[in-house]
Amino acid sequence: MNPESVESFKSKLKSGSSQYKLFNLLSDQNWHCRNCEGKDVASNQYAGGGGIQGLERGNRSGRPGLVIETKRELCQVCQKKTIWDRWTGDTREANASANIPSKLVKRILEVYNYTDVIENRQRLPHELVIDHRFPMERWGQSEVSHDVKMSEAEIRSKFQLLKKDSSGNHNLLKSRSCEKCIETGKRGTPLGLKFWYFGNEKWPDNIPQSGSEAEQGCVGCGWYNFEAWRTGLNATLKQVESQKFLE
Repeated sequence: MNPESVESFKSKLKSGSSQYKLFNLLSDQNWHCRNCEGKDVASNQYAGGGGIQGLERGNRSGRPGLVIETKRELCQVCQKKTIWDRWTGDTREANASANIPSKLVKRILEVYNYTDVIENRQRLPHELVIDHRFPMERWGQSEVSHDVKMSEAEIRSKFQLLKKDSSGNHNLLKSRSCEKCIETGKRGTPLGLKFWYFGNEKWPDNIPQSGSEAEQGCVGCGWYNFEAWRTGLNATLKQVESQKFLE
């Protein structure tokens, strides 16, 4: 991207925002340590939608996504093995989510009885995040729109509710897990538990990393469907208990 294009891209970011500061940092196309230089961005969303992931996704208003590489390496400044990021200078088609209409938001909350799926606890609307089961990082293109008349089955197939309050943000934890899965090919382990209700830790070789077909690679991961993950884990524990009883 030439200097004129860089300035044009920057003009599409909100001046002073975390994404604006982060793009300023990465625009030299060199590697940057998150632990050292990331502190200058002063945001706990450095890696999330307000930072790296947001720049990678682009948006539906015409801003393309950036191609950003990530690695782990020893930093000679902070003397720690940290995560580093580098913008390659390339862009890609945006894969941003569409706004969910307020009527559909209300229906989704009601379908799940305002209950976050991980802690299984009823919460106030502002303490919940409507999470796309299939992570945006793998979409490959932007979401067009949402049908307000979406059926309950479609809602349950597409969304789940995650907690977001002062004590934790499960949506951010999921995003970081998905980012690591894309980087390493190893699927997520919610709560640190190495269990998958379908498949195993390894991302399937026959499934692409992005696009609509990639969703099949997410099936079995607890972050994709925590309810199915918990049900599968309980069934496995019950089976193990029964086998011990028979012995």
